[in-house]
Amino acid sequence: MENKKFYVTTPIYYVNDVPHLGHAYTTVAADVIARYYRTKGYRVFFLTGTDEHGQKVEKAAKEKGLTPQQLADKVVVRFIDLWKKLNISNDDFIRTTQERHEKVVQEIWKKLEEKGDIYLGEYEGWYCIHCETFWPESQLVDGKCPDCGREVQKLKEESYFFRLSAYQDKLLEFYEKHPDFVQPPNRMNEVVSFVKQGLKDISISRTTFSWGIPVPTNPKHVIYVWFDALFNYITGAGYLSDEEKFRTFWPADLHLIGKDILRFHAIYWPAFLMAAGFEPPRKVFAHGWWTVEGKKMSKSLRNVVDPNFLIEKYGVDPFRYFILREVPFGLDGDFSHRAFIHRFNSDLVNDLGNLIKRSLSMAFKYFSGIVPDYSGSPDPEEKEYRENVLEKFNEFQKNIENVAYHKALVSLWDIISLANVYIDRSAPWNLKKENKIEKLSRVIFDLIETIRIVALGIYPFMPETSQRIWEQIGYTDKIENHTYEEVSFGRIEAGRKLNKPANLFERIDEKKALADLEKIMPAPEREEEKKEESMENIIDITQFAKVDLRVAKIIKAEKVPKSNKLIKLEIDVGELGRRTIVAGIAKHYSPEELPGKLIIVVANLKPAKLMGIESQGMLLAASRNGKLKLLTVEGEIEPGSKIS
Repeated sequence: MENKKFYVTTPIYYVNDVPHLGHAYTTVAADVIARYYRTKGYRVFFLTGTDEHGQKVEKAAKEKGLTPQQLADKVVVRFIDLWKKLNISNDDFIRTTQERHEKVVQEIWKKLEEKGDIYLGEYEGWYCIHCETFWPESQLVDGKCPDCGREVQKLKEESYFFRLSAYQDKLLEFYEKHPDFVQPPNRMNEVVSFVKQGLKDISISRTTFSWGIPVPTNPKHVIYVWFDALFNYITGAGYLSDEEKFRTFWPADLHLIGKDILRFHAIYWPAFLMAAGFEPPRKVFAHGWWTVEGKKMSKSLRNVVDPNFLIEKYGVDPFRYFILREVPFGLDGDFSHRAFIHRFNSDLVNDLGNLIKRSLSMAFKYFSGIVPDYSGSPDPEEKEYRENVLEKFNEFQKNIENVAYHKALVSLWDIISLANVYIDRSAPWNLKKENKIEKLSRVIFDLIETIRIVALGIYPFMPETSQRIWEQIGYTDKIENHTYEEVSFGRIEAGRKLNKPANLFERIDEKKALADLEKIMPAPEREEEKKEESMENIIDITQFAKVDLRVAKIIKAEKVPKSNKLIKLEIDVGELGRRTIVAGIAKHYSPEELPGKLIIVVANLKPAKLMGIESQGMLLAASRNGKLKLLTVEGEIEPGSKIS
């Protein structure tokens, strides 16, 4: 029988800082996929923790007048407390200062030293304390660390080396056999390219500081923090402490990491494992970084987003939803308070909340809050609706399994859109007037079933919200005890008593919320932003190059209902495919005159919802004296052609 198991990890986080948006992002992402596989009936192991050794920690502790262990004990509580607030369902929390981990690292060290893969030599080169990384001079950028841009130190000391060069061909062979080992694919290309350039043996011990695991055969040396830290994944899985657990869960199915530590996880880590006789992990997924309001997060700018603040102000589930919905997982993203409020009001209040309240209100109005009898064969429209909902749910599952959280949530919200359209098309109020009670019963039943399916779907992302929905449709048990085998129509029994609909989310007053935020922002930061804003109209050629201008052909145009300004356009952008754009041109153009025009569009603009329609780009137009003209292209130019 196949071992239905799933082992997911976060990186272990340094204890020389407080947890912020980046830490929360990775950990929530890991929590979602852990909850998902549990709901699929898998045996799941989810590991997170803290990295508590190294020169950086020793230095930070000294600056605070603490011992390294005191600093670690103090900071680790902040991570544990935040994970509780974020509803993180980790099965274990590992600390690299724990005895179980030191035992594993020293055991592996001795094994590799006896094998000859670790040897004593002398290291001379450059070291970045912040990144805990050694760099050859050829890779420095302007004499500084190529990753973080900070100063590096010249080191010359006795050091143990790991024979990484011996694993170059083995790594390339492994990558060829497992082409999806690193995700997204562009990151895999980076890794393969790096290894093909040639691997040199790496220094894995230090003698200039003492905070770390001592080399078992030569205690004056401290084991390099990255060699120490990476083995947390097998320590947590039970190596040397619970062999049955280790046999069950290793290899790890998914390491979720930030893109800055990809080389350690995709090159060093599998090489260490090969040397020690362990199977490498099955997948390493490197996600992007967050900026805040268009700026890099930094203490100096005082713009580091504290998840605690957002959770306390708006709730944990909206925060979890936003960070995984706003940006495709794997790409860099920008955190904007305005965007957060927009998603909250649009997606959670208008879409999800309104569907549930609308559907349950009709159930109470027409059937006294009882799930109606759904007897009778569904007509073609009902059958098509059910098939579409289940198809979208299957799509949702595939997207999560591909670590495409953004797409998974889009698939779920497509189900919500299907339900809202179903209400409008079937018009239950008219069915009641016309006394078509059998049809009305099936429609309301379908809507309640859809709510049940949506609740099961959003559970990994928003566990508290899904439980509240679960209870509104009359269940008294825990939604986490149910599985996706229950995703089909006809599961909820007729006669079940529903609970009166209550608002899942209260709309945020955007103007007031942003004004309140302004009050708590430190004045120096606001002054700095004003100075920066004065230069925002000037861009250089690299900034302009980021704008992807394309020729697009208008295929179809129609007015947006309930709007006198907007037209919905279906456009062909050649190799980029067909997409929808919503444009405010209805006062200047009729839908009939637009098809066939070759226009210019911004093809890489972040999608935005207008009147409930997702607009995937922006067309270019010029205006003067209230007159607006589209920028068009003449001649035989293919759709998708770049404008430069």
